Amino acid sequence: MTEIKITREDGKSGGRYVAVVNGHEAEMTYSRAGTERIIIDHTGVPRELGGLGVGVALVKQAVEDARRDGIKIIPLCPFAKAQIQKHPEWQDILA
Repeated sequence: MTEIKITREDGKSGGRYVAVVNGHEAEMTYSRAGTERIIIDHTGVPRELGGLGVGVALVKQAVEDARRDGIKIIPLCPFAKAQIQKHPEWQDILA
């Protein structure tokens, strides 16, 4: 399996998680909802990266960051919401 390196671009009102794999960029964007919550609003994975686990890796990174930073996630993005629901061990980060 290809190693998935994820970077976080964080701004004042939101940001995104980015993974570049085999020359293709996948992203998951979020907005800030105050100081204690983020809203994941979009996950985009190119067809070329389908089945490699890139989308799940993006959500997992957001979950790990939320735990570390002591914030909660509101998953408006259907993909992120479905992944969090599939992983009982991630339920603690839901707002």
